[in-house]
Amino acid sequence: MSAPDWAAPPPEAYAQGWSSVHAERHEGHAPEVGLEPVVEEAPVTLVFNAQHAQVLMATPLDVEALALGFCLSEGLIERADELVDPLQALPAGAGLSVLVTLPPQRLAPLHARLRQGAAVGACGLCGLPDQAAALALPSPRTITTAPPSAEAIARALQALPAAQPLNQRTGAAHAAALAAPDGRLLAVMEDVSRHCALDKLIGHAARVDLPLRDGFVLMSSRASFELVQKAAHVGVPALVTVSAPTGLALRAAQQAGLHLMGFAREGRVTAYGERQR
Repeated sequence: MSAPDWAAPPPEAYAQGWSSVHAERHEGHAPEVGLEPVVEEAPVTLVFNAQHAQVLMATPLDVEALALGFCLSEGLIERADELVDPLQALPAGAGLSVLVTLPPQRLAPLHARLRQGAAVGACGLCGLPDQAAALALPSPRTITTAPPSAEAIARALQALPAAQPLNQRTGAAHAAALAAPDGRLLAVMEDVSRHCALDKLIGHAARVDLPLRDGFVLMSSRASFELVQKAAHVGVPALVTVSAPTGLALRAAQQAGLHLMGFAREGRVTAYGERQR
């Protein structure tokens, strides 16, 4: 079934991630009528070996990084160089398709996902009917690095807004940032979905050889289980979010050996220990 015509974003969305719509703004005075920037989302279809597909709803920017990060964070591959051919993005329906060629030995995990009924979504695990599959984590690892310091987190937080041009314009984009141990921002990726922002960061880091196992990842969102799961799969030692974590995310971080810190705001951050029994 083809995508409906109304769903397709305007052409400029593929270059800048946003488009303009007519709007009437009310701010306590006479209404202002004009153009308002809005962030765009579109179906991005990952086509594996020309046979199987996974649809993500994402901002149609950096979709090759998104595809690579998804493959890494979902455990379909362990290294970027496992992909047989270069990733290729093509217009398709109301969005884009990215052609992904997995090596034959990596098709089994993909087939398992399809048998389990992975549904359309951004997180990759949404719709999996098997709880064990949905909650799978990599083998626990011993935490060998200290959590990021409050000073490092504050430095990263201070620099993050200026590194979010899409959110500055639209007010509706999440950011995933890779920070060095001292808080310097090494890379920032944006998307309307927090899951896709993290996958884009993971894919970008793999493409330019940035070390995910040093420093920490800072996200402009709450800490959900899926974010912990993705970070753990690629060896991120610490995940810091501006909003609260869920209880499941905390238990998963403890199980996976990952520092999880929430409520990272100006002058504040919360580090979590073991839950009360």
